[in-house]
Amino acid sequence: MVTRIATRATPDADPDWPYYRPVGRECELFELAFRHRLPLLLKGPTGCGKTRFVAHMAARLGRPLHTVACHDDLTAADLTGRHLLQGGETRWSDGPLTRAVREGGICYLDEVVEARRDVTVVIHPLTDDRRLLPLERTGEQLHAPPGFMLVVSYNPGYQHVLKNLKPSTRQRFVSIEFDFPPPAVEAEVLAAESGLSGERCAALVNLAGRLRALKGRDLDEGVSTRLLIYCATLVQAGMPIDEAAQYTLVEPLSDDPDIRAALRELIRMTFS
Repeated sequence: MVTRIATRATPDADPDWPYYRPVGRECELFELAFRHRLPLLLKGPTGCGKTRFVAHMAARLGRPLHTVACHDDLTAADLTGRHLLQGGETRWSDGPLTRAVREGGICYLDEVVEARRDVTVVIHPLTDDRRLLPLERTGEQLHAPPGFMLVVSYNPGYQHVLKNLKPSTRQRFVSIEFDFPPPAVEAEVLAAESGLSGERCAALVNLAGRLRALKGRDLDEGVSTRLLIYCATLVQAGMPIDEAAQYTLVEPLSDDPDIRAALRELIRMTFS
């Protein structure tokens, strides 16, 4: 786990890069992994900044980014490619992983545990010193160039016996554990993303702390930084804060009427 310590934003950050506020040495570790051709695994709850972090680092390193949202039906062929009928001819079409290898880009597999088992079989040769992508259907053996990097992520909180990463797969990656930022940093992120004042963002983060304390009891998952940004954005656009919180911090978290009523009461007490 990378030590989560508050730091300033990268001093040479380009305004065109996707915004990301470092809270530890994660940017340094990503750059080291890229430079030394090491695959990277990101672990952490939904909406804590993993995907934004990868987008930021791809822009920072000047590499093309191919993002794949993994799901139950995702197969190895979806990643590597397949033969398609085009204009009366059968032609090979690269998948996102193959394109990333050919281009020397970054391939990011988001929530990799959701994909089918054959996906891990495909990525294993890319995660050791071979850095190899075999394409059985074309007979090619693609050697990843120095600019290629494989990054995967998952949410350990959603793991169960049928959906997890085998130890033999996890141990092929350098790993970073993500969590929600410290309150002061999270308020800074909200302000930067929404334009809402720091004081009001701090109040939203205070509310988030109370909601996250309910995880495992009344709620299956705590409120994400992403949802807080949505709420701050609506408030900045002129919506009353209790109404914005209803749409972003109550409805997305539960369908249970009693729990939603309790959340509304907690919001009322926080902002009264």
